[in-house]
Amino acid sequence: MEEVINTFIDPPSRPSVDPKHVLSDNFAPVLDELPPTECQIIHGSLPPSLNGAYIRNGPNPQFLPRGPYHLFDGDGMLHAIRIRDGKATLCSRYVKTYKYNVEKQTGTPVIPNVFSGFNGVPASMARGALTAFRVLAGQFNPINGIGLANTSLAFFCNRLFALGESDLPYAVRLTESGDIVTIGRHDFDGKLAMSMTAHPKTDPETGETFAFRYGPVPPFLTFFRFDSTGNKRKDVPVFSMTSPSFLHDFAITSRYAIFSEIQIRMRMDSMLEGGSPVGADNGKTPRLGVIPRYAEDESEMKWFEVPGFNIIHAINAWDEDDGDTIVLIAPNIMSIEHTLERMELVHALVEKVKIDLVTGIVTRHPISARNLDFAVINPAFVGRRSRYVYAAIGDPMPKISGVVKLDVTRGDRDDCTVARRMYGPGCYGGEPFFVARDPGDPEAEEDDGYVVTYVHDEVAGESKFLVMDAKSPELEVVAAVRLPRRVPYGFHGLFVKESDLNKL
Repeated sequence: MEEVINTFIDPPSRPSVDPKHVLSDNFAPVLDELPPTECQIIHGSLPPSLNGAYIRNGPNPQFLPRGPYHLFDGDGMLHAIRIRDGKATLCSRYVKTYKYNVEKQTGTPVIPNVFSGFNGVPASMARGALTAFRVLAGQFNPINGIGLANTSLAFFCNRLFALGESDLPYAVRLTESGDIVTIGRHDFDGKLAMSMTAHPKTDPETGETFAFRYGPVPPFLTFFRFDSTGNKRKDVPVFSMTSPSFLHDFAITSRYAIFSEIQIRMRMDSMLEGGSPVGADNGKTPRLGVIPRYAEDESEMKWFEVPGFNIIHAINAWDEDDGDTIVLIAPNIMSIEHTLERMELVHALVEKVKIDLVTGIVTRHPISARNLDFAVINPAFVGRRSRYVYAAIGDPMPKISGVVKLDVTRGDRDDCTVARRMYGPGCYGGEPFFVARDPGDPEAEEDDGYVVTYVHDEVAGESKFLVMDAKSPELEVVAAVRLPRRVPYGFHGLFVKESDLNKL
């Protein structure tokens, strides 16, 4: 039946869901896992402050797709480079989700893909019926989760999580040798019963972590937080978000949480036309929602219409004017209708947005003309006024040809780029990540540290781990590590210092 659906009812007719297109070049999956393997340092030396592990998440389908496949649909695979005393080892392991384990045991895909499995009414009905039969036959139990854990990672409450927004977090850990072990789904003592964002925000001063979930039925948005000990506090449902929007990320300040209701939403009319149930609605006006981060209910939620402002990711936000003004830094997707279908046509401008909570006036301006996304800051400045941003250059997206450093304190009409590093012809990287040189020094300058990422040379077929000096005007490469095999392009990652690895 699956073969009939993939061949006659819903073949991969569009490039965005055609595996031959989506899984080309270094987007192709690696075919097996890699145990901890020693790497070769080919330039410079690894700084002592990098003792720990850089881990990046991304999609890597366990089975080559036989039908439609979207870039967001692959099983989560973690690529971890463990660094200790100037030496490095690489390990690549699947997150052992319930979906992964069921399909591994069955030897074939069982659970349908969220982004590519429901294109149009006939395909949705056919795959829905097939899924129901599989549940009734006992092939899998959806109560155990259908998520991929393929989007990002987060370290909070002394745990390391692999995240995907369609399921609970999966706790993972690194062994002394650098191997990656999946511990399992984590529900915070039964208090987290449903999914969670892949982009939680941890306040570096209080140790609290703020998160949310969104879904296709009311409440379309639910806000919640964890205290510094990992105790989940009560849900705050937000019924004033009146339609199901694609809400991938958000931002916090010391007082507020900021959400973006964008023009991508659930669209049943799109399914009637043979398209995906998630698509752009150009008739909808984007809004920013602001709620006190310790709110007990949504009564203090304020919404501000911001025409033409569609963000998938948020970089940072902070309070000004004694809490009467919020500043938000985020990439604005200029052609939102191409986000899921034609990513190579997407252009994202990083903008500085000011929300006057007293007058309701929202002002904004771009701080760079480049196509930038997958941007990060020094994690010690989350929710506080920050100066520097490190962003990936789309060439075009989802390929990343370099990284820039922005100084957001420059004038409103100035390009804020202060440093740039291009990876070279045929070389593409991923999201950068900032690692402080001395995270325990409160007097350290904000940009005193390193920018790290994986880079792949498509000509040589070789992947590297790059370490760049964040203070250098050229983001000078201070160390390059040749990896024992290629690392496919992926999504988000983080660096976990040695002392935190020891807590896992």
